[in-house]
Amino acid sequence: MSKVANVVEVFSSIQGEAKYVGCRQVFVRFSGCNLNCKYCDTVISHNEHAQCNIENVAGERNFVQMKNPIDIDTLAEKINKLLILPHQSVSLTGGEPLCRADFIHEIAKKIDCKLYLETNGTLFHELEKVINDIDIVSMDIKLPSATGRILWEEHHQFLQIAKQKELFVKLVISGETTKEEFDQAITLISDIDCNIPLILQPVTPIYNCTSVTPEAVLHYQGVALKKLSDVRVIPQTHKFLDQM
Repeated sequence: MSKVANVVEVFSSIQGEAKYVGCRQVFVRFSGCNLNCKYCDTVISHNEHAQCNIENVAGERNFVQMKNPIDIDTLAEKINKLLILPHQSVSLTGGEPLCRADFIHEIAKKIDCKLYLETNGTLFHELEKVINDIDIVSMDIKLPSATGRILWEEHHQFLQIAKQKELFVKLVISGETTKEEFDQAITLISDIDCNIPLILQPVTPIYNCTSVTPEAVLHYQGVALKKLSDVRVIPQTHKFLDQM
């Protein structure tokens, strides 16, 4: 049971992706990740940090630095201080937050808000430890073209557990996305439950990732709608708004 964790940053901002886009959330970014996606825009969170940046007042960007690792009581106090302003939820993100599952299980008891898990959807054993603590699961499906790894079985096991809670799936599509892997991802979701919402997120081109054409976006959505009841296209809106 972990009483401390390495945390990159804690701040209040606008959720820029997927189903709850536009909602105010407190973001708790943990360090550590088990994957290395080509389009990752938080590579700073892959490694442990000596210091954690924590916002003092929600939305004012007045950060203080605290030494890592941070203990449960201190971090909970800092999160709850930001929650004086009403927030839709506290987003546990990374990196991959489930690398800190034991810590999340303990701190969940001390946070006065819904918990929103942003996850790559692979660490299903770790999800089992915290599923009763989480209110909303935002699960990515990671395609082989993005990770260089085959993760279908991990995603299947993860979905089976995550469907106990409010769940939606996010799928980043790019110029590298293949028809075969996209079709397999849609089949994976529909075989579990065709009513699970799917968010198609056109990649924000970085690190030599190529963008997906407007025509391809419509095609992918059309393909997905043949098997799933709720398929939306939502880009990373926080990038347009220059938000963290």
